[in-house]
Amino acid sequence: MSGAILVLVAGLPGTGKSYLCTRIRERFPGCTQVSIDDIKEKLWEEHGFDNAEQKQALDRRALEIFFGEIEAALSRDAHSGDTSDDSERPLVLSDYPFSIKQLPTLRALCERYGATALTIRLTADLEVLFERQQRRDLDPSRHLGHIVDRYHRGDSLPDRSKAAGLLSREEFYRRCTTRGYDTFRLGELLEVDATDLDTVDHEAILDWIAARS
Repeated sequence: MSGAILVLVAGLPGTGKSYLCTRIRERFPGCTQVSIDDIKEKLWEEHGFDNAEQKQALDRRALEIFFGEIEAALSRDAHSGDTSDDSERPLVLSDYPFSIKQLPTLRALCERYGATALTIRLTADLEVLFERQQRRDLDPSRHLGHIVDRYHRGDSLPDRSKAAGLLSREEFYRRCTTRGYDTFRLGELLEVDATDLDTVDHEAILDWIAARS
């Protein structure tokens, strides 16, 4: 029996990965999504952190949980489901600014459970992304833990422009050009320019996934 399809929505910060995942879940309602941000935010709420080192430790723990949840989904799908040739393969979905650091673990999981990886890599003009990232970080709906070095449940920051974790333009550019967000690939690749979010053809992306599942 064929294993699951692991859809990795990769690419630079602010390229619309979360929105694309929402569209994928709508098109494939039976898919299993694993979100690193959801895991991080749960840990921040449960444990809190008092400095950058404690936050980094929680983020490392979040990554361990993230890989564990992907493995659990792939393992479950490898041992269940319809074995007929025309059945739709189970789909596991995740979005992350993936880099070469995560590549060996993800490749090993796919090999272990017979999963097929698909990478959708979103790219965009860096200046557009910096402005988009700034707006997102200042949005009160975004979890405060993403932009501060100290957080405990219930904390608030009325003026988010004062947050210690806001990235300067120089740091944002450095991360985007040195961490390999724009080169990550596992399995077949679809690269999409998301500089103008209104022109992204989400239906074509969904059709691309459907043709491979």
